[in-house]
This record gives sequence, C-alpha cells and structure tokens, in this order.
Amino acid sequence: MNHLASFGRVSLFIIYFWFGLLKVIGISPAEPLVHNLFDQLLAGFIPFDLFNQAFGLAECLIGISWLVPRFTKWALYILLAHMSMTFLPVFFLPNDTWQTWFTPTLVGQYIIKNFALISLGLLIFKEYQLRVAIKSPEQIAKNFIAEEVRRKSVA
Repeated sequence: MNHLASFGRVSLFIIYFWFGLLKVIGISPAEPLVHNLFDQLLAGFIPFDLFNQAFGLAECLIGISWLVPRFTKWALYILLAHMSMTFLPVFFLPNDTWQTWFTPTLVGQYIIKNFALISLGLLIFKEYQLRVAIKSPEQIAKNFIAEEVRRKSVA
C-alpha cells in the first residue's frame, strides 16, 4: 500500500504543481474560466493578475506539501478547501459548465473529475494515519517501559 500512496502523492504533486505553474507564468488554459469567476465574485478587491499568480503559487505549494508525509493532514485540508473553490463555476457560471440538464461541458467534466482528486487525497490521508498509528515492537517496548517507570515513580 505504501507504494500506491507514494504514487498518489507524486500524482497530486504533478497535477497541482504543473497546473499552478501554468497560472503563475500566465499560460493556463483555465485562465478564462478563473477570470470569469473572479469577475463574478472578487472583482474590485484585488487585481486579477495578482490573484491569478497567487492562486497558482498556492496550487504549487499544495503540490509540494503532498510530497512531505508529515504535512499530509494540512495538505488534505488545503486540498479540500481548494476543491470547494473549483466547484464554484458549476453554480456561478452555469453557461460555462452545463450544455443541458445533466450534461456538463468539457469544463464541467474537468470540474467533476475533481471528485477523484478528493478521493485520492482522502485515501492517502487514511493510509498515513494507519502507518503512523501502527507502532514498531521497539516503540511498544519503549512505551511500556516508560509507563512502568512512571507508574513506579508515582507509587
């Protein structure tokens, strides 16, 4: 299972870092969609170019965080927050995401596939929790000895 989790981590890194980098350097094919959503929700608060680069940089950092196992919990939380933002066009830009009822456009399909990324993040997180929870025999012995010493010191 560890190799599968590692492959999942690398996959999330590639997706997030690559797509984020495209935003940072200003050549993302998602930019028109992001710009439309920005105009609907955030226009006037911050210039779009600054927002787009910051958003891309944040995606790069999310990708990097998946490569560091001890950041797994935070990587998952940030992934879930980011994914909630990626679903906004489904509701705020229906002409960009739906052809007809129950028939998404290519953009809509791109957004819906994010359920797979959410699932992958949750599976990696669960695997990490299990791996951290399972202690080696040496760790179990050290904990037992420390508990016995503590108990005898108190008595």
